[in-house]
Amino acid sequence: MTVRPRGPRHTVIASPVDDVLLIADGDELVRVVFAAHSVGESARGPLAADDDPVLAATRHQLREYFDGDRTAFDLPLRTDGNEFDTAVWHALADIPCGTTVTYGDLGERLGDRRLAQRVGQSVGRNPIPIVLPCHRVVGADGSLTGFGGGLARKRILLDLEEPDADDGMRLF
Repeated sequence: MTVRPRGPRHTVIASPVDDVLLIADGDELVRVVFAAHSVGESARGPLAADDDPVLAATRHQLREYFDGDRTAFDLPLRTDGNEFDTAVWHALADIPCGTTVTYGDLGERLGDRRLAQRVGQSVGRNPIPIVLPCHRVVGADGSLTGFGGGLARKRILLDLEEPDADDGMRLF
C-alpha cells in the first residue's frame, strides 16, 4: 500500500493562460493558483509531488480541458468556505462549458437575484478557478468583470470554450 504524505503537496503545469500551481491536501484538490500570483512557500507546502494521484488526475483533466476534450471536471475537491461561499462555488460547477451567466443569475439560482454583489464577493474567493469555472460569470451587461487571474486570462478561458464552427472547442 502506498502511503500518501500528509499535508499540502503541489505541482505546476503549463497552460494556455499561464503556469498553474495545483495544491492538494489529503485526497483532495484544494487550490489552483495562476503562477503570476504570489503564493508563499507555506501555502505550497514543503513537498513537490508530481506523481501524487490527486495532482496527476487534476493535471490530466486540465490538459484534456485545454486540448478541448473535456468540458467538466470529476475531481475530489475541498473548498473551505462559509455556507454561502460553498453554495456559490457549487453553483459555479453547474455552469455549462461554453456559456456564461451573470452574478445576478447566480444570485437567482441561490434564491434572490439581489444577492449579485454578495455572489461576486464569493466568486472572487473561489480557491479552485478553472475547475470551479468562475471565469464563466460576467457582468449584468455581459461585460468581463473581475477575475482573480486577471481579465486577460478570463478572456483566454472563455475563448477556449467558445464553440468553433468546425470542430467544437477552440484549441490553442
